[in-house]
Amino acid sequence: MARGLLPSYLLLLAQENLEFRLPEIKSLLSLCGGQFSSQQEIRINSPFWILSFPSEEMARGLMKRTVCAKSIFELWSQGKSAVELYTSLKNYPVEKMVPYLQSNSTYKIHIHAFNKTLTQEEKIRRIDALEFLPFEGKVNLKNPEHIFWILEDYGMDPNNVPENPLDLYFGRWIADGQRELIESYSVKRRHFIGNTSMDACLSFIMANHGRVKPNDVVFDPFVGTGGLLISSAHFGAYVCGTDIDFNTVHGLGKASRKNQKWRGPDENIRANLRQYGLEKYYLDALVSDASKPIWRKEMLFDAIITDPPYGIREATRRTGSQKEILKATERGYTEEIIPRHPCLKLISNCEQMLSSHTSRRLITMEKVKEFEDEDQYSHLLDYQSLLYKGHNSFREKYFSGVTKRIAKEEKDNQK
Repeated sequence: MARGLLPSYLLLLAQENLEFRLPEIKSLLSLCGGQFSSQQEIRINSPFWILSFPSEEMARGLMKRTVCAKSIFELWSQGKSAVELYTSLKNYPVEKMVPYLQSNSTYKIHIHAFNKTLTQEEKIRRIDALEFLPFEGKVNLKNPEHIFWILEDYGMDPNNVPENPLDLYFGRWIADGQRELIESYSVKRRHFIGNTSMDACLSFIMANHGRVKPNDVVFDPFVGTGGLLISSAHFGAYVCGTDIDFNTVHGLGKASRKNQKWRGPDENIRANLRQYGLEKYYLDALVSDASKPIWRKEMLFDAIITDPPYGIREATRRTGSQKEILKATERGYTEEIIPRHPCLKLISNCEQMLSSHTSRRLITMEKVKEFEDEDQYSHLLDYQSLLYKGHNSFREKYFSGVTKRIAKEEKDNQK
């Protein structure tokens, strides 16, 4: 079980937005004052990661922010079989167990199986098999002081579930992540939405990738209906934005909701933040063309988080031999596929598949030096920028379907 001198923790992750999970965990560890070690034991697509932290406090700090992880546990044992699990658990230092097994404490044991449903009888058998543990407290199923979990991994293929688990873990539950934010901030119940409003889950992931923290000033140059401002404000940042669309910034014009013709008086960005009790963090939103500089050089933001209007791109057309196609695919996941700037360092480049032919990327960059005069035209010297000249025509094609659908709905409403 020993991995150096640091305690081991088991992270249980949600099986969605797989590429976004590792950058989120790395960013949040950095925010908590920790560092992600290359020696961490993770399988990138698995829901179970074993991480080493210097303290339980850091593990709790991580879970106060993450929307990609469900729960975290202090890992007491692991094995490839039940026998290995129990042997490992018997070798776990008793002095580390004792504080949670006292006679004046209460506890319960929870069984979690990934990719398999266990019967109640099977769960009870697994709990009974732990009778060798020196539990002295009383069982309390409703409100226990300590919760222990047995977690079983039956692989990733729902069509080929093995008889026995591939990996087993036993640990003490420490904290849950912030998955409930996805539902409580759902766009479906938001006052003010648009056709391209960012969903709540990705909004919080982006704020976490951006390491947004209390009292930061966060800016969105393509603010739209303010979805990214909401997630940043939730974490205590002061937020502002710009958008070229006058009606969107001021909450005027035709509504985006079906069966509603015009936006109401409470449909605007400020009202969105007010809905969640976050209005005190709202600075303002301005009508502005993001391609034109409007800020003084002294104006600084702690983070810029945005979903540009050209965020939807057509997949690169691939021709040539299979070997050439493979090389092109490999290049698609490197720094070469994104714009670069001498003042910025690439932190992560995550792809979200939208369909078999389209995807979009969540790119996180960190400012590493101040802007100087010689950097003024560096973006024009980057030959990679030529790769993106075709995105406008694709965007027009992509959204033409949306425009036609809206026109049809308006025509139907007039009947």
